[in-house]
Amino acid sequence: MTVTTAGTAEAPAPSPFGSGDDPLDLEAVDALEFWVGNARQAAHYYRTGWGFELVAYLGPETGVRDRCSYVVEQGTLRFVLTSSLREGTEIARHVARHGDGVRDISLRVADAAAAFREAVRRGAVPVAPPSEEKDDHGVIRRATIAAYGETVHTFVERRDYDGAFAPGFEQQSSVHDPLPPVGLKEFDHSVANVELNRMNFWVDFYEKVLGFSLIQGFTDEDISTEYSALMSKVVSDGIGRIKFPINEPAPGKKRSQVDEYLDFYNGPGLQHVALATDDILASVAALEARGIEFMRVPDTYYDDLRERFADLDLDIAALQQHGILADRDDEGYLLQIFSQMNQDRPTVFFELIERHGSRGFGNGNFKALFVALEREQERRGNL
Repeated sequence: MTVTTAGTAEAPAPSPFGSGDDPLDLEAVDALEFWVGNARQAAHYYRTGWGFELVAYLGPETGVRDRCSYVVEQGTLRFVLTSSLREGTEIARHVARHGDGVRDISLRVADAAAAFREAVRRGAVPVAPPSEEKDDHGVIRRATIAAYGETVHTFVERRDYDGAFAPGFEQQSSVHDPLPPVGLKEFDHSVANVELNRMNFWVDFYEKVLGFSLIQGFTDEDISTEYSALMSKVVSDGIGRIKFPINEPAPGKKRSQVDEYLDFYNGPGLQHVALATDDILASVAALEARGIEFMRVPDTYYDDLRERFADLDLDIAALQQHGILADRDDEGYLLQIFSQMNQDRPTVFFELIERHGSRGFGNGNFKALFVALEREQERRGNL
């Protein structure tokens, strides 16, 4: 692997781009990189439990001595699972402080160096300057800026690369999987938890630096129970390819899910990732067969659901059997469900979502979901 620095993080040049030629026209979420305590075991969990396929590997066998990374994919979803092989490294310190969690939400762009320069010009804090990595499959260009907590965004330029993932990685083939396919297809949205009174700061960051727009907002009156509450705002790129809800705690009688997250993660970070599917019933059934467990709402929720969806041909009994939630708005409806935590710390979990026109986030389910989350918090002694 050859790495060459194509710029520096200081004193970025003035932007050469005018309106209509924005270097921060983001194409997609390229990958989520999890920093974990044991990447081999994490890769096994996502392959066996969630139906991902192993596609690439980096580690001592490929000439890297301080870390190893496994790349797993499903549909257009890509997770990079990285752990340190030595104590005292940045990865090891991150895992000791936060547990397994998402370090990097990388964003695919047409020109990584130009995107980095423009983001820094707009106020982003630089983390890693533009670099190139080359091998026989071509070249990848990357550059990184800071986001909330220790989370970062790496701009990734892939147009001149046709390898498995990136230079330094070896292509891998997954073993035969006898279990039913899960059918996850793409990232829907990624949710951040930040400290009290910091939500608006990060909304402003995404608007000013990445050119996002505020598309929805929820107060503590919208997302609350008798005991706890949170506030949330959703920012998105221009055409809805990338959506980032941002939560902060709100005062309540007891500690909210955001408070619990901030306590155990030791600061702000990514809380959950919504994964899109075209058939949530089949996906959940496949995941349950693989041993994945989901949060449950009270059965009385489905009595109300039968009334709310009486005009649609929905199999409410099947939704109730698997614990799937439903919500609707003027544009359509959606189905969603939330997994149990993916690790011992009550921090990161997944959402499955199937959309039928609706571009919302399950507003009508907030109360039921919050009750389910509080029940899990109480079991852990954290409410």
